[in-house]
Amino acid sequence: MLSINPNAITDYEVFKILKGTIIPRPIAFVTTISKEKVVNGAPFSYFNIVSPNPPMISLSIQREKGEIKDTATNIYQNGEFVVHIVDVDNVEKVNETAAKLPYNVSELNLAKMTEVQSEAIRVPGIKEAKVRMECRLVKAIPLESNEKAICDVFIGEVVCFHLDEAIYEENGRINAENLKPVSRLAGSEYAKIGELFSIERPE
Repeated sequence: MLSINPNAITDYEVFKILKGTIIPRPIAFVTTISKEKVVNGAPFSYFNIVSPNPPMISLSIQREKGEIKDTATNIYQNGEFVVHIVDVDNVEKVNETAAKLPYNVSELNLAKMTEVQSEAIRVPGIKEAKVRMECRLVKAIPLESNEKAICDVFIGEVVCFHLDEAIYEENGRINAENLKPVSRLAGSEYAKIGELFSIERPE
């Protein structure tokens, strides 16, 4: 077993170890809206569940050389965002939105995505996703390291779920094979869900 002190290697090496070992990671495609009413869309794989009651999710958005990203700026400004689950059918369009565009230029236009009006918030979602979660900001946490801003962590409460009928079963159960989610690995690699298996939890 190889033991590595993260302080003894470069930041890039630490980054590669984390992204290569904490896999697979679910991908959130997040839409937000600017003060000028321009809809922004971007994918993030630092994303997970926080609580089921009330339903809350977390989203960590890394800063680039201390500069805050458009998605984070918009969430700070209006406290709303929509999270979509990336799947096999929309992953190529989502990948197009990862291109670096000037602020207030919509990635949705670039990827030819279709806006869908939300029910509980002002930020629209996209039609191309089988899952949309309308979220209101609960808590925003800017993080620093060595007095340098490194990322912004957002906790959002889901105020409305939108689910494709093909993936929804009784009692809230989701059919993963019909959802066909895509997960993030390292570099340019992604993964499908593959073979499913069950293990009963002990009492």
